[in-house]
Amino acid sequence: MSFRSIIQDLRDELGSISRKGFELKMGHGLRSRSHRVVHDALGPPLVGALRQSCWANMPPELLRDVLVRIEEGEASWPVRKDVVACAGVCRSWRDTMKEIVMTPELSGKLTFPISSKQPGPRDFPLQCFIRRNQSTQTYHLYLGLTQALAADGKFLLAARKCRRPTCTEYLISLDADDMSKGGGTYIGKLRSNFLGTKFTVYDAQPPHAGATVSRSQLTRIIGPKQVSPRVPAGNYPVAHIAYELNVLGSRGPRRMHCVMDSIPASAIEPGGMAPTQTELLHNSLDSFPSVPFFRSKSYRTGSLSGSLSGLKEEKLVLKNKAPRWHEQLQCWCLNFRGRVTVASVKNFQLVASEENRSSNLEEEKVILQFGKVGKDLFTMDYCYPISAFQAFAICLSSFDTKIACE
Repeated sequence: MSFRSIIQDLRDELGSISRKGFELKMGHGLRSRSHRVVHDALGPPLVGALRQSCWANMPPELLRDVLVRIEEGEASWPVRKDVVACAGVCRSWRDTMKEIVMTPELSGKLTFPISSKQPGPRDFPLQCFIRRNQSTQTYHLYLGLTQALAADGKFLLAARKCRRPTCTEYLISLDADDMSKGGGTYIGKLRSNFLGTKFTVYDAQPPHAGATVSRSQLTRIIGPKQVSPRVPAGNYPVAHIAYELNVLGSRGPRRMHCVMDSIPASAIEPGGMAPTQTELLHNSLDSFPSVPFFRSKSYRTGSLSGSLSGLKEEKLVLKNKAPRWHEQLQCWCLNFRGRVTVASVKNFQLVASEENRSSNLEEEKVILQFGKVGKDLFTMDYCYPISAFQAFAICLSSFDTKIACE
């Protein structure tokens, strides 16, 4: 059998697997199993069957060559689902694939669920969009697949708004069908104060090796049982967002700043490093056991890289880029490079604050931008050193009502 025929047979088999469990979210209003995280599609029976297949016993050199070609040839969604399917065949395939697939910082690609918790690429932003459902108070984040504004996309994360007597919470999950805090796909939340002017982003697992939990919680209740994970689940604060009060009612956009508790200020410098999570520690992800999907320079130093040295190292502070008043249009303007088409007080661009930027950086680099393109449609573009999860949480804070800030 020729090498080309091996590749073709493997693609055909993976394609049949992918069609059963990896459907793509296309267009507006369509519902499909693409809302489920990719690892849910490979249940124990399917994985067990694949372990007995002829592909599980391929020679290591041939296996690596095949997987490298698949990873390089299927660089974008929806065909990239075959890369995820390869990681679910058996342990040897997963170990080989995790050595091949690089983090979003290096590859500019989102492949596995853990990719949403890792920093974006350094040289260009990842273009995403958010769909809001006002009737259900839910928000879905998608990775854009084309240059068209939110034409179609690959589902990444979902959030549900929960009103409390003294605050508002947005629960963030990998699964749009299960956004409960007790669910296995829950990865974090956003919590506001009573006025909706200050927010805290919490990660369900430690963002770096020295992280401290804000509330001790040694066990998690899943259904009727208590499960003790290997790392205590809890609320790990990773960012604080504050909107300035506008008590005088002066005209202008909202002013905000974000303190990234888990990212050092040095991360935006040339050669700087941001913490990079390498595994998901939830018990429901049994079809993909808790092992890292990526290997990198930072991974070899520990399971959670880029840890802050206690509280001594300066934290990264982001602020909204100041807009300019356009005399002819009689409005405040920012250059969103065609990614935002509707004027809204929610629109913003975040850049590093002056104290974090070095003197040799002449132009303000936009790390996160968010803007409106339709009634319930918004674009979200982010890059290093923040992750899709962190960017999504920051954008969710803009949806909350802030009477005292407008």
